[in-house]
Amino acid sequence: MAQPDQHHPKRGTSTQAVHAGELRQKLGDSLIDPIVCSATYTFESTQSVIDFIEEDQPREEYGRYGNPGERIVERKLAALEQAEAGLLFSTGMSAITTLMMAKLSAGDEVIFFDECYHRSREFCRKHLSRFGVKTLEIKMGDYQALAEAITPKTRLLVSESPTNPHLSIVDLEQFVGIGRKHNIETVIDATLATPINLLAIPAGVDYVIHSATKYLGGHNDLLAGALVGSEAQLADVRALRGIMGCIASPHTCFLLQRGLKTLSLRMRQQNQNGQRVAEFLANHPRIEKVYYPGLPSHPYYELAKKTMTGFGGLITFCVKDADWKTTAQVVDAAGIPRIGPSLGGVESLIEQPLVMSYYKCPPEDRQAFGIADNMIRLSCGIEDTEDLIEDLRQALDGVGKE
Repeated sequence: MAQPDQHHPKRGTSTQAVHAGELRQKLGDSLIDPIVCSATYTFESTQSVIDFIEEDQPREEYGRYGNPGERIVERKLAALEQAEAGLLFSTGMSAITTLMMAKLSAGDEVIFFDECYHRSREFCRKHLSRFGVKTLEIKMGDYQALAEAITPKTRLLVSESPTNPHLSIVDLEQFVGIGRKHNIETVIDATLATPINLLAIPAGVDYVIHSATKYLGGHNDLLAGALVGSEAQLADVRALRGIMGCIASPHTCFLLQRGLKTLSLRMRQQNQNGQRVAEFLANHPRIEKVYYPGLPSHPYYELAKKTMTGFGGLITFCVKDADWKTTAQVVDAAGIPRIGPSLGGVESLIEQPLVMSYYKCPPEDRQAFGIADNMIRLSCGIEDTEDLIEDLRQALDGVGKE
């Protein structure tokens, strides 16, 4: 049986993104893997069913348990992350919630850094709590508090790196060290970094999560999630995914595989755009503060330089002496980025977190989450750098002038 092109660790990231996980000679001699739109897969005989079960053969049975295109993308992602295995899901949220449900039982505890995605923390606080799972939140980057919060019931330590929207960076050495000392598994949501900018599995993290909707897909045209780790650790998660049915469709797998082939190229431009735009904003007189780990002013700059190869296309900044309405005018005045949630696609997107994600949130809660009225989040796409800069310049310089 032909084996997929997977085990070439010396090859570059772009080469891996194009070829890893794929058969060299594909069905019908096609260059591109076909979309297999089948819910059911047939067997030649009763004996072939028995052989499939007894020998655990690598073939499909029913669409909820696997699809040829899904398995290709999973192998490709595992190769990019330098992990043993990968799992695809219908969304990034289904990836993290399925992981939590597979690994946590009544009486267990999970610890988050407090800058993690609010929906992930909400799932634990409002829903897993109904089944007896306790959630603790620790201030981002406080490793002493993290270690002190651990009890014999703690099962998972969870963080994003970088975080959204403040772009804080996890010290993976400390994070992993605490987990290993207490025999607790660690989880990093590396959606903003991608495997191009950060490799957490070789650093010792147990599970890496991605909202593949973002940079991995890269074109704002699919919803998917991904989880990578070891074969053994993912086995129960894979089984639960098959029960819950939170799978990516064959067409989504095809789009994601196509998107991954240009991931390295896209990230090169988005890293450049993020860095250059952040530097422009940091020197603009109307900007109060810029959150971007590639700037020396960022509190995690040295750690980011040490652990990351690029800093991504997401930038958060605050407009000086602006209320929320003036800030909204700056957002509206931008001509290239579209107003919308999400990030990581080829099109630049801009939003005001106060309005887009926290509009119904009480002011004291927004303050606790670090969401200022004058805050703007910009996801740089792959447009020309100078065009993005000039567009932001006219938006900032034009608002508030007669």
